[in-house]
Amino acid sequence: MVISKFCLALATAAVGLVLVAPSAAASWPQWRGPNNDGVAESSAPTKFSATDNVKWRVPIPGHGNSTPIIVGDRIFLTTAVRTANSQVSRGGGSGGGAGIAEHEFVVMALNKATGEVIWRRTAITTTPHEGHHEQYGSFASNSPVSDGQMLFASFGSRGVYAYDLDGNLKWKKEIAPLRMRLGFGEGTALVLHGNSLILQHDQQANSYVSVLDKRTGEQIWRADRSEESAWAQPLVVEYEGRKQLITSSTRVRTYDLETGELIWEAGGLGGNAIPAVVQVSEDMVIALTGWRNANLLAIKLGGQGDITGNPEFIKWTNQRGNSYTPSPVLHDGILYLLADNGVLSAFDALTGEVHYIQQRLPEFPSFKASPVAAGGNLYTASENGMATVVKLGKQFEVVAANNMGDEMFVSSPVVVDGDLFLRSQDELFCISED
Repeated sequence: MVISKFCLALATAAVGLVLVAPSAAASWPQWRGPNNDGVAESSAPTKFSATDNVKWRVPIPGHGNSTPIIVGDRIFLTTAVRTANSQVSRGGGSGGGAGIAEHEFVVMALNKATGEVIWRRTAITTTPHEGHHEQYGSFASNSPVSDGQMLFASFGSRGVYAYDLDGNLKWKKEIAPLRMRLGFGEGTALVLHGNSLILQHDQQANSYVSVLDKRTGEQIWRADRSEESAWAQPLVVEYEGRKQLITSSTRVRTYDLETGELIWEAGGLGGNAIPAVVQVSEDMVIALTGWRNANLLAIKLGGQGDITGNPEFIKWTNQRGNSYTPSPVLHDGILYLLADNGVLSAFDALTGEVHYIQQRLPEFPSFKASPVAAGGNLYTASENGMATVVKLGKQFEVVAANNMGDEMFVSSPVVVDGDLFLRSQDELFCISED
């Protein structure tokens, strides 16, 4: 955030609620933005190309599909750089076509105004134990997260690393190697809430969710899960004074954030969960899947035990136009779902009323990156170089279709201070009308 289009959470993977940061308009401290809903606090240019309205573009070494984050005047991102003398030791697995070789797992800080590299740190140099999806995956698909003072970067099986914003390593945490379906790769986003750093590791066996103390990296609790590979970012909500961690896979499960106690669970989702869980009101969340047996569950909070199919808590469902890989955007009570095949749908988030469904974007793009909302528009970035802008609201209206040439976008767009940041497979763009 994977499977023949299965794989891109790997590629977008990312982060929860952040409590300490610069002003929301001047920061993007986690994958899904200041409020963790895919909505920016400023507008962005609507018309651009690989050369028009480009403030700067810089090459990024290696390969990484993690979405950058921005804190103050710095951009932070991760990448994996194959070492100069390494040899491909074997293939990436039956589905993960990328060959396995030694890589440097790198964290970088760039100047937001110029794209200049401020610092670069190699977290670890090692050979991965399995590969990733050749087209959509990477060995650096987990987006970093920041509380405004510290930076937390995950390389999945290669560990979690905590730096201050000047690049000084404060702690690191080893992670036992994960085994993903068909070797499609890793990429579930870290979630940060208060002092809790949350890792969800759903794999082919021995799945679990755990909470670390962000100050030390020490494990606070761990809960084992009966799930196979999934890439969906979990979500922290507070309901009736209790902080709850909501996870999505074939079942939606909610844990007490302080203790790890299972509060409630609901079945009904399909496999290969990738889209992030989103909160639509004080007492409702939505989780969805878009692969086989695709489904969306709008769940009222307050349940106990198994609430599968209980109409008191399962308020609406949907099986048409669901995202497989991109995560939803919630804006002004409307839930926007972008499917991998380039069709967009909009629903009333509370009731499920359809405003429009499966409207095709121009140029027949396909998607792995999650859309974002900014300045009254929805921004998308496709794997075939189209960045389409759609007007937010109950009516479908394309504002602009911007051709970025041969660029391939798997990372999600970022909007800060009126600028749009797009990370392609090789470069990072700053799109600006300034």
